[in-house]
Amino acid sequence: MNTLVQCDFDGTVTEEDVSFFLLDTFAQGDWRRLLRQYKEHKISVGEFNTRAFAMVKHDKATLLEEVKAKTSVRAGFHEMVNYCQKKGFRLVIVSNGLDFYIRAVLKDLGLENIEVHAAQASFHPEGMVVQYIGPNGERLDDNFKDVYTKLFLESGYRVIYVGNGDSDFPPAKYAHHVFATGDLLEYCRENNLNCTPFEDFIDIIRYIDLQ
Repeated sequence: MNTLVQCDFDGTVTEEDVSFFLLDTFAQGDWRRLLRQYKEHKISVGEFNTRAFAMVKHDKATLLEEVKAKTSVRAGFHEMVNYCQKKGFRLVIVSNGLDFYIRAVLKDLGLENIEVHAAQASFHPEGMVVQYIGPNGERLDDNFKDVYTKLFLESGYRVIYVGNGDSDFPPAKYAHHVFATGDLLEYCRENNLNCTPFEDFIDIIRYIDLQ
């Protein structure tokens, strides 16, 4: 069975949540009220991102300038990419974040060839437009990560899941093995979902090598 590593981006590859940082910096409105509604399961992730980023009216270059100045990558990510290549693992980033900054961060790391599935963003003076497009080309409002996890499993992969947040709870339940930090780690412990804690990607490499 071939192995696929499905990795979250915000708060997993990066130390901080880039989308929240951008909203804190640029959103013209109370985007955290929407975040509370999302965390209380009152609105979907698609609705949250659509409405929150509509409050951002700056151009792409301005946002990327801030991203590049403030974003730090979790230790060991380069090593993880090299390790996956060496082992023949397929590494895929599936994120509820936005494609434009994910690809920009990866390009700055010299890792622009990594496969990425994330929300698509376009920029307009009246506000950003954000949408999730699933593997079948249709728009999704929710379960973006789950859809990809199920697709990978149906394609015959052994899925190793790496994540940190609320949106990683559902897909992690389907994976063969879970590496968790942050809220995902808490969730796994509370719900008796088997997982391995990690601080950086070197922890993940060491654990896999011991198996």
